[in-house]
Amino acid sequence: MRAAVAVLAFLLAACGGPATEDARQKRPNFVVVLSDDLGYGDLGCYGNETIQTPNIDRFASEGLRLTSCYSGAPNCSPARTALMTGRTPTRVGIHNWIPMYSPMHVRSSEITIATILRREGYSTAHAGKWHLNGMFNMEEQPQPSDHGFDHWFSTQNNALPTHKNPDNFVRNGEPVGLQEGFSGDLVAQEAIRWLSSGRDPEKPFFLFVCFHEPHEPIHSAREFTDLYPNEGPRSLYDPEVSSLAAHHGNVTQLDAAFGKLMDALDEQGLRDNTLVLFTSDNGSAITRAHPHGSAGPLRVNKGHLYEGGIRIPGIIRWPGHTQPGQVSDMPVSGVDVLPTLSAIVGAPLPADRPIDGASFLPLLEGKPIARSRPLYWHFNHASSAPKVAMRAGDWKILAKLSGPDLGPGSDLIESEMEAIKTAEPTSFELYNLREDIGETRDLAGSEPERLREMSEQLRGVYNEVQAESPTWPVWTSPRYEGKRIREYVDSLAQRD
Repeated sequence: MRAAVAVLAFLLAACGGPATEDARQKRPNFVVVLSDDLGYGDLGCYGNETIQTPNIDRFASEGLRLTSCYSGAPNCSPARTALMTGRTPTRVGIHNWIPMYSPMHVRSSEITIATILRREGYSTAHAGKWHLNGMFNMEEQPQPSDHGFDHWFSTQNNALPTHKNPDNFVRNGEPVGLQEGFSGDLVAQEAIRWLSSGRDPEKPFFLFVCFHEPHEPIHSAREFTDLYPNEGPRSLYDPEVSSLAAHHGNVTQLDAAFGKLMDALDEQGLRDNTLVLFTSDNGSAITRAHPHGSAGPLRVNKGHLYEGGIRIPGIIRWPGHTQPGQVSDMPVSGVDVLPTLSAIVGAPLPADRPIDGASFLPLLEGKPIARSRPLYWHFNHASSAPKVAMRAGDWKILAKLSGPDLGPGSDLIESEMEAIKTAEPTSFELYNLREDIGETRDLAGSEPERLREMSEQLRGVYNEVQAESPTWPVWTSPRYEGKRIREYVDSLAQRD
């Protein structure tokens, strides 16, 4: 009931009633914190008994912990696109993680949650990993400021050369050069400075904090790596420590940076009127260098459409709306963030395009989320055979696609674009997630009627998404072919 009353107050304010000024002053602030490659089983509050995450665990005890929280895709750029736009990333044309100089980007025609909130009078800032364009900090593609952020301190993808002393951050279009310290702390410090002195104190704010941890190239302070055994294979990026200590220490380093950010909210008296969402962009990354991320009871990991690739930690704290220690197994996805924050401020959703997410405000009252579209994933570059998935209630269906298996990959080539636009769903798998969270028993053969209904629904969504997805101009080795990039830039007028 409290959530509904809050939304009503915001809507009345938007209509200019007598409570307008009072309601505007009470509009909540929003902080969305995104970790990178943090798995479902990497936190103490999600069952990990080894990795130390005291700040995140305490945060979970103060709010609502989601046990069926999903990313919009199983790797970086598509998942971030889903969160920012409320749209399945294949609609937007983000088919995979975006390498530097790639033609893929979130186009200027897309409407992000930052744009919506800035229009509603919010101060906005981004700190950390951006990864929504290939031509980062170049005029050829939209930058964070073009997608709604007043202030940004960002990297295109990873902190480089490692998390220690990175030299690739850009602040509001200006490269800042070598930064001393570790990425997590640098990102948190920037966010805290903006909260303290960078934002307009007369406005509510939206702060999007995107930590690099625990994505490679991993490098952590000794105070964190020393917490874990220094035995076994060496870390690729910090040979003085074991790969296990490097990974686990990196998660604890993330936890420490998050704790500093939450402390800053308290010190500035912002806790009670701020909705904070902590989550991850996708499941854990299991690499040859650092094979230590955990999916808990889930199947496989990052890059897959099985649960281990897309089910992630998700914790919400909004005093007066969430209850301490609350837990919910209701499915929530990254595409739900834009509809939810829009509903809270009374901003209408864009009416000229499909929005795949739904407001999760009913969840705060223990009610079901009213979805007009099912939870849906479409990832042609998935690491395993299924490339499409859909969840309805307790049931999840996955589909293989006709044509070549594109595999993980990165840069686009013409044959891949053709396959993306022509592939069709073929064979299906079916799982009951309430009874089989690990997706060990395929029920496609024993549930023929359910399979028929869900496969028909999946095909309908698939065809719609596939038709809307743009085709990017592609080339060979774009990093070195300025002429081809110029041709691409000239073509943007026809697309954005």
